Amino acid sequence: VQLQASGGGLVQAGGSRSLACAASGTIFSIKNMGWYRQAPRKQRELVAQISSGGITIYADSVKGRFTISRDSAKTAVYLQMTSLLPEDTAVYYCVIFGDGDVYWGQGTLVTVSS
Repeated sequence: VQLQASGGGLVQAGGSRSLACAASGTIFSIKNMGWYRQAPRKQRELVAQISSGGITIYADSVKGRFTISRDSAKTAVYLQMTSLLPEDTAVYYCVIFGDGDVYWGQGTLVTVSS
């Protein structure tokens, strides 16, 4: 199983960016799909997560600005980011939690300029 993330790049503060993550291969019993991020000199943190039942959770810092979604086949997960702030600058990683397995994408860099 491989996860391919895309959509990173340079964006001005206040702008928007969309990330996508496509999974190849078969993942049985997907429980949650999500996005984490890691800023320079900081620990990786949860940004947003969506359960198999469609329940979403967000980090307080992105609530109201970011939206997570997935396709009906649960082979792709998306992150729509709006009103971006310089502190949103980070490498964004997609993740899929299966039944006892965790799959990570390679990360895509989002840089927000002030």
